[in-house]
Amino acid sequence: MKIRKILVSQPDRIMSLRELGRYRRALGLEKKRRFIALLKKFPGVFEIVEEGVYSLKFKMTPEAERLYLEEMKIRNEMEDLLVVKLRKLLMMSLDKRILLEKIGHLKTDLGLPLEFQDTICRRYPQYFKVVPTGRGPALELTHWDPELAVSAAQIAEEENRQRELEEKDLIIDRPPRFNRVKLPKGLKLSKGEMRRISQFRDMPYISPYEDFSEIRQGTPDKEKHACGVVHELLSLTVEKRTLVDHLTHFREEFRFSQQLRGMLIRHPDMFYVSLKGDRDSVFLREAYQDSHLIEKNRLLLIKEKLRSLVSVTRFNRRITPQTDSEETEKTESKYGTVDEEGEDWSDIDNLGSDGFDENDEDSDDDWSDDGDDDIPPDFSDDEGTIKLEDSKLTTQVNGAKKKEEKILAPVFPDGRPRERW
Repeated sequence: MKIRKILVSQPDRIMSLRELGRYRRALGLEKKRRFIALLKKFPGVFEIVEEGVYSLKFKMTPEAERLYLEEMKIRNEMEDLLVVKLRKLLMMSLDKRILLEKIGHLKTDLGLPLEFQDTICRRYPQYFKVVPTGRGPALELTHWDPELAVSAAQIAEEENRQRELEEKDLIIDRPPRFNRVKLPKGLKLSKGEMRRISQFRDMPYISPYEDFSEIRQGTPDKEKHACGVVHELLSLTVEKRTLVDHLTHFREEFRFSQQLRGMLIRHPDMFYVSLKGDRDSVFLREAYQDSHLIEKNRLLLIKEKLRSLVSVTRFNRRITPQTDSEETEKTESKYGTVDEEGEDWSDIDNLGSDGFDENDEDSDDDWSDDGDDDIPPDFSDDEGTIKLEDSKLTTQVNGAKKKEEKILAPVFPDGRPRERW
């Protein structure tokens, strides 16, 4: 939540409503929106501390405070993993250097702390360093580790090969007659698309850590490399997904084409592009099963518990935190109703309104990542997705297209209606 991110940056994690008014623009709230009504919507996360009529403050509830401290502990324990993610990200880039501003677009998806530029990026000079450039500070790789230059796809391929060797019947040792492509559940493709995907898979694998400076743009080899880079980027994220807009920021570093979104759509066997939400999201298909992430790290489990606290209503206060697998139909209560609940708090109508808007940095992703389409879509549902048919892209809106069925009534030759039996 955006307000939670602002609150944890304050001393002792307590803040007055008047100070919160300074972040009205960053929160994207209208001028007449009352903060106290907004905070009362989430009793599982925030509680109001009354110190007089004109000096109201708020803080996190004991449950939310406990989750925050647990999250900080996990982040400290996982710092080595975050360092590896940054090193692998730099190793895939063309010049082994990426602007910190661009890395900031992926900080939430990678699990990086908000202040990663001043903490992780400067604590490990043996791996990378911050260098000034004409376009701002950038993170530059200082040590290449060949052991890290192995992609998640290569590791999975080796594991599958070992598993097949163990399960292989040595009596009948012959290659399969047909090279079949195993498609995800719910994915329907034409014969032409199946043929194209099979041919693309048969191409030699190009590691995202290889030197791609000599690969020409617009060639199948470049698309093979770009798919490998996106696959590796998604495998580094916490939820194996990100916004398509975030990937477009790295066109220069990875030499992505201008039609990056179209490239993702052309490979539905690897990526799932969702149109739900304000911005398109891309998911790594192999990491999900029935719209549920197969492997969840500890940070994601904390996030799911926080979502259960967000879904607590004003009249259902005593609820223990649960994960998304334990709650399936509680997303509507996350947003609740504001107008009805806020009418009882008219004594502080204008607290934190005009006069407190300072020049906050309106970056694209500072506060918008957490609430945008949090729940993964149903991969077997065509609603809100891109469907491929006969090599043409058609957008499915409000479900699959249905042909209107014309009901014919029985009539006599002269046109008079005939009695139904």
